[in-house]
Amino acid sequence: MESASTGQLVARMSSDLSDLVRSEIQLAKAELQESVRHAGVGAGLFGTAGLIALYGVGALVATAVLALSLVLDAWLAALVVAAALFVAAGVAAVIGRRQVGRASPPVQRTVENVKADVDAVRHPATATDETGPDPTGGPR
Repeated sequence: MESASTGQLVARMSSDLSDLVRSEIQLAKAELQESVRHAGVGAGLFGTAGLIALYGVGALVATAVLALSLVLDAWLAALVVAAALFVAAGVAAVIGRRQVGRASPPVQRTVENVKADVDAVRHPATATDETGPDPTGGPR
């Protein structure tokens, strides 16, 4: 049996390693494509479910109008249901506006931490020891 030189073994190992990396990358691509395909189908089905649910809500609104028309004139029943829907929309809008007002900019803590880091680098003598964990749980 012939024994290969160290250089040949290293060259063969390098070639085998390249083939292995290429194969793993191809496998990762195939798995990612499969995952994306399933995610796309799932998103499409969620969209379809949302559209069907929207039609269901419309049918419930029509049912409310028809049920109320047994007691009131049909035009008045439709007006009452429409007014109730507008009130519900207004309440949701006010609550949503409050929630948006409470939201802080998404990177506010990061910007503050970067400013503190820059300040600490500029003035190392005045910087306090911040080696302990951040009390807010975020990065320093």
